[in-house]
Amino acid sequence: MKLADLTKPWEALSYGFLDASAKREMRRKMLKSIAVPGCQMPYASREVPMARGWGTGGLQVSLTLVNPRTRVKVIDQGADDSVNAASIRRFIARVAGTPTTMDTLEAGLIQSRHRVPEEILRDDQVLVLQVPNPEPLRSVQPNMSIARQMHADADYGRMWLQLYEQIVRSGRVMQGASYPSLVHGRHVMTPSPIPRWDVPKQHMARHLTILSAGREKRIFAVPPFTRVEPLVFSDVPYKVEDHGDLTCTRSGTRGYFMNEIPQNDGTSAYEVSDSEWGVKTIRAAEDGGETRGETWYKDGKMS
Repeated sequence: MKLADLTKPWEALSYGFLDASAKREMRRKMLKSIAVPGCQMPYASREVPMARGWGTGGLQVSLTLVNPRTRVKVIDQGADDSVNAASIRRFIARVAGTPTTMDTLEAGLIQSRHRVPEEILRDDQVLVLQVPNPEPLRSVQPNMSIARQMHADADYGRMWLQLYEQIVRSGRVMQGASYPSLVHGRHVMTPSPIPRWDVPKQHMARHLTILSAGREKRIFAVPPFTRVEPLVFSDVPYKVEDHGDLTCTRSGTRGYFMNEIPQNDGTSAYEVSDSEWGVKTIRAAEDGGETRGETWYKDGKMS
């Protein structure tokens, strides 16, 4: 027996790697998720050449939406140069022939893991968020059949109780990333593991956000100009991370979400999480010719 006997003859791949049937299904489910904001839609998640849990859901959405003229940007926790971001960006460019960019303003499609860019997105841009766990009720109801019935009934009492218990025990809401949010006044969703800093960016935003979980086979969306309201009590206001007074040690930018970097002497240094915003700030300080877009936050406050 030869190795050639165990393999099929070489055949050209479909454009964008996914076959036509997979793309049709993804488009149908995306349209349904846009029609019912925040509602999870099941889909047959296809195999792609990367491990489950590393962005397969977001990658399938991106491969369905791209065309040869789409300029793609991929970020991982704000960074364009991480292994995960670089690998996904290279793969999309290879199978779809799309141009790539690191500039948020130039991108037509932005796939992200755990962050929303600091610059305000336009209405002609699409944000694709990778989601490891799409079910916000899992912590209070591990039975998914019952959890889906609770979504159908808009029964979110257990989630409110969980937030109340955190306030009673700790004096504040302890929920950090994946803060549960009410979409269009109806469905509660988890906005992927983005920090609390990024949740207000989805409220009445001009761009379309599509959230996809490949491992869990669920997709949901936040259409443009849709209300996204974090679950809060009227007497306990929603608070984002206290990063407004922090300064990036590399770029000098201030008032944006920062990454904390421990130092040998026990202190901490900070770098702006959105790496391209930091690069733009450095270039603007050097020659003044760098174009920077408007940002969601001004001096640590939502504008």
